[in-house]
Amino acid sequence: MTNAKLYGGIFLKIKSDLVKYTTAAALTVTGVGVANTVSSNLGPARVEAATFAQRVRINYVAGYGINVWDNYQTPKFTGTRIKHGKTVTVLASAIDQKGRSWYQIGEGQWIQARYTVKESISSKVSQGVQASNRADQAQKVVNVANAAVGKAYVQGSNGPSAFDCSGLTQYVYSKATGKQISRTTYTQVKKGKKVSMQNLQPGDLLFWGSASAPYHVGIYVGDNQFVHAAAPKQGVVKASLSSYFYPSVAKRVLD
Repeated sequence: MTNAKLYGGIFLKIKSDLVKYTTAAALTVTGVGVANTVSSNLGPARVEAATFAQRVRINYVAGYGINVWDNYQTPKFTGTRIKHGKTVTVLASAIDQKGRSWYQIGEGQWIQARYTVKESISSKVSQGVQASNRADQAQKVVNVANAAVGKAYVQGSNGPSAFDCSGLTQYVYSKATGKQISRTTYTQVKKGKKVSMQNLQPGDLLFWGSASAPYHVGIYVGDNQFVHAAAPKQGVVKASLSSYFYPSVAKRVLD
């Protein structure tokens, strides 16, 4: 028979024929005091439910991963490994008979705590703020780029009433974010970081021609579309990406 008790929203299922509860210590989960120490026929052990969804990052060796075990007392390899740098949620923690700390990350899934580092709340908040700022900047870039659609194409012009291709991108970034990305396609392509065409985000710069010395540039605005100063007869237009006129490289210049 299996006894199940709900502690702060987390089920700890413990087989009654293997484990007995003692009152040697108290476990507090979401303000509820519960007997904590657990002993079994395999020797003394201690299990604690996480009081909140604690996140930890795997800290092992770049390019490698750590083993996931089926339990912490007599561990057997599950065949799964978690790569260095990946973040997981801790459901419970335990200390085995040898004094080693373990984290439960799923049903029948345990990892050794020594291969992890805790993710600080302040770091997560900071990352969230940065992501929000990037999204705000990207939207401003898209808005300014869309507002330029219909303007004239004039070689050597960088706005506000007429543009060439790199003059448009320079103007949009300067007006939307205050960021200076230089004046020509040859120098703009050296800014930011390269991103794949499958991972485009609004605000990314798209280049055509040589990856190191492109002849044309536009701004990705989402939904498989981009804005660019196309040619004298077309002016500034919004177009869809197609195999007939496909960029050779994309760069992300937003911080």
